[in-house]
Formats: sequence, C-alpha cells, structure tokens
Amino acid sequence: MKIERPRGTRDFLPDEMERRREIEKRMRKIAESFGYREVATPTFEYLELFTRKSGEGIIEEMYVFKDKSGRDLALRPELTAPVMRMFVNECSVMPKPLRFYYFANCFRYERPQKGRYREFWQFGVELIGSESYLADAEVIILADKILKDVGVNFSLEIGHVGIMRYLLKPIGEDRASKVMRLIDKGDREGLESYLAEIRVNEDLRDKIFSLLELKGDESVIEEAKEIIDYDFGHLESLSALLRDVGVDFTLNLGIARGLDYYTGVVFECYAEGLGAQKQVCGGGSYELSSLFGGPVTPSTGFAIGFDRVCEACSVEAGEKSVVAVVSFKGLESQAFRVASMLRERGFTAVVDVMGRNLKKQMSFASEMGVKYAVILGPDEVKSGRVAIKNLETQEQVVVAEEELFSILQ
Repeated sequence: MKIERPRGTRDFLPDEMERRREIEKRMRKIAESFGYREVATPTFEYLELFTRKSGEGIIEEMYVFKDKSGRDLALRPELTAPVMRMFVNECSVMPKPLRFYYFANCFRYERPQKGRYREFWQFGVELIGSESYLADAEVIILADKILKDVGVNFSLEIGHVGIMRYLLKPIGEDRASKVMRLIDKGDREGLESYLAEIRVNEDLRDKIFSLLELKGDESVIEEAKEIIDYDFGHLESLSALLRDVGVDFTLNLGIARGLDYYTGVVFECYAEGLGAQKQVCGGGSYELSSLFGGPVTPSTGFAIGFDRVCEACSVEAGEKSVVAVVSFKGLESQAFRVASMLRERGFTAVVDVMGRNLKKQMSFASEMGVKYAVILGPDEVKSGRVAIKNLETQEQVVVAEEELFSILQ
C-alpha cells in the first residue's frame, strides 16, 4: 500500500525545484545588494513565542506538540517572532540598524486551498532599530524591486495603522484592538454590529468609515486631515520619497493589522491572476522586542509568500548543459575519470551506473535531452582521444582529450 504525502504539503520534482531555486537566488542577490545578511532560526520554538505575540487563538492554526519533557512547542507559523526572539537573545547590543533576511519553510494548520498550504515558504527581511520614514522607504523599495525582478505583475498599497488607532483612542485599547481585527478581516457587517454594541457615537462611527474609504494618491492625506487631527508628516515624507525614486503605489488608509504590535506604516502587494489568494507580500513597522524581554526597538520588515510568487512570476530556470560520458564495457574507470575532468571545468557530467551497453546508454542520453555525448571506445582510450557526438544534429567528431572542452563550449 502506498503512503500518501500529508494533506496540504507538496512534492517538488527537479524542473520545479530548479525554477524555485532560480527565483530564490534572485531574491537573495537583491536583498544582499541592499546590505541585508541572512539569518536562520529553529524550525520549532516554544509555543509562548507565538501566543505572546498573537494571542491564544493562534494555537488552533498551528502545529503544536509537547516534547518528552512536557514542554509546549510549535512549528513556526512565520519568521518575524523567531527573528525578534533571536535579536533580543543575541543581537540587542549590536550597532543599529540591523539588516536581516531569511528564507525558510513555515507551517500552519488550516484548510488547504489554491495558494494556501500547510507547509509553505517565506522570504522576508527585518530592518531593526530605526523609526524613521527612511526605514519604511528602504523596506518598501526592496520589496518592490524583488517582485519586479522576478516578473510579478502586482499593485502596491500603503497605509498607516497609527491613524486609525489614534482615532479609536476614545473607546479604549481593548475595544480598539477588536475594531482593528474586524477591519483587517474586511468584516464591515461585523464592524457595524460591534460599533453599535459598544455604543460608539455617530460622529466617531462616521469618521471610522470615512477613513476606511480613503484610497488613491496623496490627495487622500488632505482628505484625512479633514477627518482627524493627526500628524501626517511621516506618511507625507515617505510618499514623496517613493515617488522620487519611481515606486508606483496607492495610499489606502483602510489597510489595518489585527495585531497590536504594528505601530505605523503598513503595506501590501497584490499579484494579478491569483484569485482570492492574491496577496504576495505584506509588511510594515512594528515593535516586538519589548514583548520578548528586550528594549523597546522600532523595526520594519516584510514577508513574501514565496509559493504564491512562484505561481505568479515569469522566471524560468536556465537550461543546464549536461554531458553524457558513455563507454564500452570494461572502460568504466576511464568514463569516471573523463567525467571528473569535465566537472572540474564546470560542466555537468553523468556516467552510466546501470551496466548498460553503449547503444542503450546513447538511447538514455537522448531521452534525457542531453545535447552532447562523449564516447569512449578501446581505440579512443588507447590513442588518448574521445569521440564527441551532438545528439541534436547527429554530427560526430574525434578529438584529443585536451581539445574536448573547446568543442563542448
């Protein structure tokens, strides 16, 4: 009886893995060009790391287990909390700002559907130690460049959770947090009902819904100033800088985050052609260090849904030039020696390990799409030569071993 893979997981065959590695390589290269350095954290952490950040309700969405000593552990559902835990434990005295990036698999116990899996991959960055609009700008520019470089058609929307939180101050922190969660879910009906339940006056209710509707260019900031007396300088400076460097975006003051640790600018990127699961990147400014026992430290970052990017982007893996080294019976050691020479010069070389005759080796090389076969027969080995056959044109030449590399270029 076959054993199936667990629900919500996937197998990746070589062609798909080569494409994913190419996309990953491009993302890494761009992040590193901005000065970000890679970090890695454990695949599982203490459960408290995530419940302290997101509340007990997140347990239902996670893979949670006890170890042999009865400690509560969880497979990581995301990377920001582990990276900030690492910062508090090991990096808090390092010169600021710190620029970290990561690429890793995460796990969530949720209903699998198109674009949502129980095991998925995230590529993300954290810029730790600055509360300036310049930090927000850098992170947004980086996300924009990565998505453009891998060929994702997307729209970028930028908001600021501080504006809505300021407006909600009169109703108290707990009630404001619930309102933000309802906004984050897009549950307008639930929001209406809750505002009525807690008896929010009509003026505040109207301001909340008016603010949620503001979406467009920088003119929405002027409209927002008519609704709320708030310092919009951070958002204005950020918008101006992004326009100056050619980043295309829409301001959307209806973007919210249901988690209290987000403090200011937030942004989301939506890709075309992915249906309901169209968000490929989300980020913003936050403060988590103090929640984990460290000093108050402003940070900003983003996480890219790598699997969704792979569905939406136009990157293809580059073709690999593979050389098949085929030989007559009894010449296997010579075949391995020639293959080693090729690999040392940067070629990908394969040798038959099935004990097949020359004809079957050649047939297999053709089936695998190999362009060149290097053929070793008794006469060639004796004279220090090799035969090279182009399996696409069927042309064949015999050359000295040292001329082999120039022919295969």
